[in-house]
Amino acid sequence: MEEFDCRAFLEDRLRWVAARKPLVHHITNYVVKNETANATLCLGALPVMAHALEEVEEMASQAGALLINMGTPYPDLEKAMLAAGRAANRAGVPVVFDPVGAGATSYRTRLARKLVEEIRFAVVRGNAAEMAVLAGMEAEIRGVESISTGGDAEAVARSAASRLGCVAAVTGKVDVISDGSRVLHVGNGHHMLAKVTGTGCMATTCIAVMASAGEPFLEAAAAALALFGLAGERAAEVAGERPGSFHVELYNALYGLSTRLDLEGLRVT
Repeated sequence: MEEFDCRAFLEDRLRWVAARKPLVHHITNYVVKNETANATLCLGALPVMAHALEEVEEMASQAGALLINMGTPYPDLEKAMLAAGRAANRAGVPVVFDPVGAGATSYRTRLARKLVEEIRFAVVRGNAAEMAVLAGMEAEIRGVESISTGGDAEAVARSAASRLGCVAAVTGKVDVISDGSRVLHVGNGHHMLAKVTGTGCMATTCIAVMASAGEPFLEAAAAALALFGLAGERAAEVAGERPGSFHVELYNALYGLSTRLDLEGLRVT
């Protein structure tokens, strides 16, 4: 595979986002609505958190991208997710999925599998256990935290991408992104990202913003995760080991990276 110039790709995407300000429709969990809305704004896009069944089809059809996150699922939200996803598919709007806690309970597992069966996704991003469950592999998950899987991250990413027919992003110490044949690895990130709730959901938001510009989705997902990981590194340089300060500095870093295009330090192979 030709070497991926992540910096050049990100510069182009961020300029595109700044010029067009795409609407990113989130159907997400109530724990992270504020975090993901702020992340969207920091990257130059526009967030909307429309969940009502009465409006999700109309909103999704108008969006630049739709993000479905099942972190706090319940039956009415399930209906809204399915309706919005189908509407986005009809309109040609890229849909990104975060299968939070797939494998933790029978309800979440059933819902995640139903969503990937009935909606055509551009990118699915999850931890190793969540993605292994969707790939039909062995996995152990506790709450929303990955404990173990039946294969390494690259095997999980390849298998999930092939089975789901989309780009699969398995995030961890090193993020692995695959379209079933090609694989990219992202080495950016910082351990303080695990000390603030919602950072995984924010990473998925970054993918949705980058995907709003269209294909190629493999490169868009890898670039988004590298950008978010680099923002974590920059935030830690200022905040150190203080989670509250890190939370604030993460927004500052995302905004600074997207506006100044100071992208030195991306690690994508």
